[in-house]
Amino acid sequence: MPASPADTSAAVVQIHGLRKRYGSKTAVDDLHLTAGAGITAVLGPNGAGKTTTVETCEGYREPDAGTVRVLGLDPIADAARLRPRIGVMLQSGGVYSGARADEMLHHMAKLHAHPLDVQALIERLGLGGCGRTTYRRLSGGQQQRLALAMAVVGRPELVFLDEPTAGLDPQARRATWDLVRELRADGVSTILTTHYMDEAEQLADDVAIIDEGRVVAQGSPEELCRGGAENTLRFTGRPGLDVASLLKALPMNTAAAELTPGAYRVTGTVDPQLLATVTSWCAQHGVLPDRISVERHTLEDVFLELTGKELRG
Repeated sequence: MPASPADTSAAVVQIHGLRKRYGSKTAVDDLHLTAGAGITAVLGPNGAGKTTTVETCEGYREPDAGTVRVLGLDPIADAARLRPRIGVMLQSGGVYSGARADEMLHHMAKLHAHPLDVQALIERLGLGGCGRTTYRRLSGGQQQRLALAMAVVGRPELVFLDEPTAGLDPQARRATWDLVRELRADGVSTILTTHYMDEAEQLADDVAIIDEGRVVAQGSPEELCRGGAENTLRFTGRPGLDVASLLKALPMNTAAAELTPGAYRVTGTVDPQLLATVTSWCAQHGVLPDRISVERHTLEDVFLELTGKELRG
């Protein structure tokens, strides 16, 4: 499945021909990626090169070859101009272990001209009871939420979120999702790396799948799932239905079969019209389906087909 880059006219990140090696190991190999406004999820198995790619965008890695532009700027050469415009959430937190949570957040807010309300953000992310606790004494989930708060408190134009919900309980995870959606509504773009497929499906406007140092597919979750195997409709009824008659009623390039007695499968482009055609045919032939279901490719299906690996491989 070829990559389908976002519209470059509204790009917040543009990467062309990126290469990065560590000794004899090639981490990123001629990678091309364009991320537009909104939320772009970057997925890939461990060792695929996604972390190196994102760290290069953040200015923490210098490319061996290729060009990287973030908000139109070079993350290395234009670092002083770029830093105030972006927020970065690192898995390690990037916080001095002896600092208190509230003082770190207030410090970050003072570095920006129009920060979010610090106290409101603390309460929003469930950090109200640990503001005066040092970073080293926070739980893993609290450290994660503090790192997120520090990344977004400056109201950046673009925020990089690295595994923002890793280790969070379901309530905190949902609160994080809501915050990311609100940032998008306020015009903040997000580059999100995650190991949770449902997170990418729920949040992302665009998904880039990286494998072996290259982008192997890019598009919206709907586009990527639609581009996989054809959708399938299944229903059960009495055995021996006239499948040939059903097939005549269906659109071109659609197949129908009785897989086992009473179990029927229709494959093709499954849309509301096809579903209506099948149910209408059943009604005309006195068939009351015991069960009818539409099966669609998930993002995880597409990921496994493209990479052959589990996300946490």
